[in-house]
Amino acid sequence: MPPQTIMTQTTPHPDAAKSRRPLYAPNYTGPRFFGAPVGDFSVLQTLLITGATGVACFLAATFLAIMTMLVMTFTGRTVDFSIAYRWVGLPVGIAMLLAAAGYLGSLLVMRLKNKATR
Repeated sequence: MPPQTIMTQTTPHPDAAKSRRPLYAPNYTGPRFFGAPVGDFSVLQTLLITGATGVACFLAATFLAIMTMLVMTFTGRTVDFSIAYRWVGLPVGIAMLLAAAGYLGSLLVMRLKNKATR
C-alpha cells in the first residue's frame, strides 16, 4: 500500500467534541457496539459474526475451565477434563451465540424494515 493512501489525522475532527463520535467513522449515526458500527451488516455478515462470536466464547470458556481444572490437579484432585467442554464451554458458547443472534438479528430486521418503508 503506497504511503499516500494511508490516512492519518493529526488534528481533531471539528465536530468530535460536540458529537462525541469516534474519529474513524464520524458520519455514521447507526447503532454501535463498543464503538464499532454494527448496523449495516448483510444477512451473511450477520450469520458469520454470530457464529464467530459463539465459537470464540466457546473456546475462551473452555480454555479458562481447562486452566482452572489444571490448577485443581496441582492440589491433588482427580479431574475429568471433559467437564470443561460439556458443562462450561458448550453452555457459554450457546448462550453467547443466542445473545449475538438476538442482538445482530434485531439490528438486521430493523434495518430491513426501515429500508422497506422508504
